[in-house]
Amino acid sequence: MALFVFWIMLSASFEWTHLGLGLIFSFAAAWLNSGHSPFVPKFRLWLRILLYLPWLFYKIIQSSLNLSKLILHPALPIAPHMISVESKLRHHAAVVLLGNSITLTPGTITAEVDRNNLIVHAMDKSDEIVIKQMESKIADIFKDEEPDL
Repeated sequence: MALFVFWIMLSASFEWTHLGLGLIFSFAAAWLNSGHSPFVPKFRLWLRILLYLPWLFYKIIQSSLNLSKLILHPALPIAPHMISVESKLRHHAAVVLLGNSITLTPGTITAEVDRNNLIVHAMDKSDEIVIKQMESKIADIFKDEEPDL
C-alpha cells in the first residue's frame, strides 16, 4: 500500500489510468520483492554479466580486426574448420551466453549446441583460444549459481 501511495505522490495524477497502473505496478513490485515470486532478481549475477560485456566488446573488435587482416592478406591465409567445444559450464544460461558470445565474435559461429557440447565453425586457429577465454569468463559469472545441467 505504501508503494501505491508513493506512486500517487510522484505522479500527482488522479486519472483512472494512472491509478490503475500505479496499483498494478505497486502490487507487482511488492510481490517480486516478497520472495513469493519464482522470478527473484539476481543482482550480483546481472552485475557480473554487465561487467563481462565490455570485455566481450573488446574481443569482438579484436576479432574483427584479425579477420579483416586475414581477408585482406594477398595469400588469404584463412583456415576454416569445425571445433568441438566440450564446455565445463553446468548452467543452461551459461551455455547460452557462451554460444551467443561465440556467434557475436566475427569469424566464429555456434552451429550446434547439445547440452554442454558446442560445435563451432571458425575461420582461424586462434579462435580456439578466444573461446576458452570466453568459457573461463562465463564460468566466473555463474560461479555462485546452482547447476541445472
